Amino acid sequence: MPDSVIYEVEGRVATVTLNRPEKLNAITLAMQQELIAALEEAEANPGIHVAVVTGAGRAFSAGYDVSGEHAPPPGVTADRDWLEKIVRGWLRIWDLRLPVIARVHGVCLAGGTQLAAICDVTIVADDTRVGTPQLPLGAGFVSAFWAWLVGPKKAKEIFFPTGTIITAAEAVQMGLFNRVVPAAELDEAVARYVAAVARTPKDILALQKQSINRTQEVQGFREAMLQSVEVDTIAHVSPAVREVNKFIGANGLRAALQAFQSGELL
Repeated sequence: MPDSVIYEVEGRVATVTLNRPEKLNAITLAMQQELIAALEEAEANPGIHVAVVTGAGRAFSAGYDVSGEHAPPPGVTADRDWLEKIVRGWLRIWDLRLPVIARVHGVCLAGGTQLAAICDVTIVADDTRVGTPQLPLGAGFVSAFWAWLVGPKKAKEIFFPTGTIITAAEAVQMGLFNRVVPAAELDEAVARYVAAVARTPKDILALQKQSINRTQEVQGFREAMLQSVEVDTIAHVSPAVREVNKFIGANGLRAALQAFQSGELL
């Protein structure tokens, strides 16, 4: 079985590629842990000044893979701890003493938007489909990341309907991502920006990131992200989510998506 991430180094730049293209790079806990380990390796290397996170194949990431062996553990407490482990994994990227740049293309949904947003700078192709979870399987977990960056009014507008999809340009305009570029120019645009970052001394980059992040920490950023764990745990045991999960178990995910979108489910 291939590694779920690929780690490459060229000069002062490390690139970490999500490598489950057949699953549209759906994120598992193991994949997240491999991603963090690769970024920590880059952080520890004095010759690497910046890291890029991207996805193999047609997507950056379609969100979380919670099927089969990747499903959350049973029980409320175990589920809560599993969710906290995921949030703390994303916060590890926030805490790295290394700039992390997201190169986003294709599809970026749900948990994929958490990863793209927690990176320090996010550059996205103009044809990327950006969106929220496509089924009502939880609450508050993804929206907390959006709310911090786009504000509460816009976050409510986006998350109150289930399955909202927006354009890359809209995601940039509302502040979720940094910059949108033509899809054909994405690689060049990211490479040009990363090359400029890589010229800055590594210790200066670390201090710049620390100072900017602390302006968010004093406003409660970390607590805002972690509160989503309890909210989502509660949502997971709600009657509606249990009904959707029961339908998925009996009919499969694709059928559940079709049934929900047609109004036959819930």
